Amino acid sequence: MWRRGRRNSRRRGFEGDPHSSASCYAFASTKSVTGDAHAPFEFSTAGRVVFGAGTLEQAGEAVSALGRRALVVTTRSGERASRLLHLLERLHVAGIRFTVPSEPTIDLVRQGVQQAREYLVEVVVGIGGGSSLDAAKAVGLLFAQPGDPLEYLEVIGSGRPMTGPGLPVVAIPTTGGTGAEVTRNAVLASPEHGVKVSLRSHWLLPRLAIVDPELTLGAPADVTARCGFDALTQLVEPFLSTRANPLTDGLCREGIRLAGRSLRRAAQLGDEVAAHTDMSLAALLSGMALANAGLGIIHGLASVLGGLLPAPHGAICARVMSPALRENLSAMRSRQPDHPALGRMAELGGILTGDARAEAAIEWSDRTCDELGIPRLSAYGLNESMMAKVIEGAQRASSTRANPIPLTEGEIATILRSSM
Repeated sequence: MWRRGRRNSRRRGFEGDPHSSASCYAFASTKSVTGDAHAPFEFSTAGRVVFGAGTLEQAGEAVSALGRRALVVTTRSGERASRLLHLLERLHVAGIRFTVPSEPTIDLVRQGVQQAREYLVEVVVGIGGGSSLDAAKAVGLLFAQPGDPLEYLEVIGSGRPMTGPGLPVVAIPTTGGTGAEVTRNAVLASPEHGVKVSLRSHWLLPRLAIVDPELTLGAPADVTARCGFDALTQLVEPFLSTRANPLTDGLCREGIRLAGRSLRRAAQLGDEVAAHTDMSLAALLSGMALANAGLGIIHGLASVLGGLLPAPHGAICARVMSPALRENLSAMRSRQPDHPALGRMAELGGILTGDARAEAAIEWSDRTCDELGIPRLSAYGLNESMMAKVIEGAQRASSTRANPIPLTEGEIATILRSSM
């Protein structure tokens, strides 16, 4: 009886909706990517997560419970932040606005910390895309740390450990992409060094994440497409990561299914609530997955390319995804033909397309990039003269450490050339 049920569930996964729950689990491996089904692991995320359409209305009371003076970190336009500020005002919470005009820099975070101290704020609220949320998390934590923010950064700083927690942070994303509302890092740009680096600490996890899919409606199609690919790569890489564990596996399978079903629809149909709800949930799951299982060469390259090119992070991830999968697949087949991640790559094809081949996932990624009009990286200025610097930086990047197999300089160069 058990054998018949198992066989039937597999057949449904192939013959029914390729994005059905049956197909999502039809190819599941019983082992982690490391090959050990019972390896020790830990899992951490935001202190509380509230998800659903209209949940922004809960923000006022939630913030007021944490403090009476709030630094509200938002983008230049900040239309959605105006709604939040109105909610705070009704509850007699002073909302001090701090604007993030583009990707947060170390200097901008210094200014945010100074403003927070001057106004004696008790809670920090980030509302916007990944830039606003990362800036809010960095300001909230560094508020309570001695010294300069640069001291706490990896690569260009001394990596000084945090002395303790900072201010409570409430994270409210308005894009379905970064998952920054549940991650324990904040990406900051250093224009003088030409790189983007991460501030990392478990104290960067927000006290509360409010994910309201309605806040993502109305975004331009290209922004939705790029953010969607950012979320997808943040699900694919933890799924293939050497640090994958049973909890992140479940998050990744469900998130990949949602993104495969709705990434195109969210970008092409504009304000379809169901598609944007799927992508908001996929982004949330991606943040939880990457925070606990790490990433891979896609984000290793993106961290370097983001500091060199005027390209959105999601566009870089989108165009690097299929070449990176292709080189990982080739490397594992040639050097480690029994690698557990090979089965996961086939499973990835099954979840996205119903075709349980690794090549199916690669083809899906290429085709979707083209359909959504995501430019190749040469359009942003990537050229052969940058190769050596990008390869060296990617090999040193912390994200690359969790890639399923170490890649050679030649393999990384092939990924770059393919993305161009």
